[in-house]
Amino acid sequence: MTYENLDASLINALLDDGRASLRSLAEELDVSVTTVSNHLKDLESEGIIEGYTPVINYEKVGYDVTAIVQLKVEGFALPDITDRLKGHEQMTDVYEVTGEFDIVAVGKFTDTDDMNALIKDLLADADIREASTSVVLDAPVECNQFELDVSE
Repeated sequence: MTYENLDASLINALLDDGRASLRSLAEELDVSVTTVSNHLKDLESEGIIEGYTPVINYEKVGYDVTAIVQLKVEGFALPDITDRLKGHEQMTDVYEVTGEFDIVAVGKFTDTDDMNALIKDLLADADIREASTSVVLDAPVECNQFELDVSE
């Protein structure tokens, strides 16, 4: 293994198994445990690896409704609205976007009443000019990450 591709290979190995031990990563990448540890620390300190977290199947724990909420907001209020959405525990993704809408957010809800409560709360905000909500019927791919190119 050349060190120039080690970081990408290390990231790919962690994508395959985020719970892999330093020893197993070192064996897989044919480097020392110390090398793996040092590179991991560097990737973490540079913000490339932001954390280690399980992938949750929300449906299996009672969140049966996934909704995509698109909002048009007053320009000056964009940071406040995105902060508010980020603070809502059931919003899994919040994006500031170009195009017809200013914000696209994805949320997980126990049922449509739970979803409606959030939407009604948002629509009560005078800085939100328009909202469009789509309920997800099926998610063939969700929370997908992809391996980095490792050209050798």
